[in-house]
Amino acid sequence: MKKYFIALLAMPLLFACAPSVKRVETNLVKDVSGGWNDTDAQMVAQEMITDCLQGGWYNRFLTRNGKEPTVIVGTVTNNTMEHINTGVFIESMQRALINSAKVDFVASADERGEIRTERLEQDEFASEATRKAFGQEIGADYMLSGVLNSVVDQSGSKAVVFYQVNLKLIDIETNQIVWNGQKQIKKYVKRSKVTW
Repeated sequence: MKKYFIALLAMPLLFACAPSVKRVETNLVKDVSGGWNDTDAQMVAQEMITDCLQGGWYNRFLTRNGKEPTVIVGTVTNNTMEHINTGVFIESMQRALINSAKVDFVASADERGEIRTERLEQDEFASEATRKAFGQEIGADYMLSGVLNSVVDQSGSKAVVFYQVNLKLIDIETNQIVWNGQKQIKKYVKRSKVTW
């Protein structure tokens, strides 16, 4: 009986230490750690793509070719000390490019590999009427790639985290850099002295 009484008394303590989860709107800015987050990725992607599409390269391409350029997003390297899933940032850039309706967009290398495998299987297993032909892919005119860097200045419970994203748009045929963009974010973080 004594064991049950102690167990009953301990239960509220266990539940008091349980995490509390609350669903929030995806567009709500909630910076908990001071590190790179989804808001940063979306904001930087949108601003940099807007800047990129306003560059002189775009009008020159339209004048020369009479059509929208075709773009692919390449590698974005994370040179920070944080674990940052650059895939979220890359997807945000792709979405901004596609939704601009100013460029055509082709699949990434991984996506193309998967699609090519599907075409191979269609060649063997699909009916001739529905089979998709090889050699019909659209080649990209430009590749967008870049790097994410950070500098942390910390003293005690205070820190300033500086992020710098550099993106380049490169002409795939000539290797010419036609646009070079940069976006910086600085965050001041003050941590509580109480830790768990």
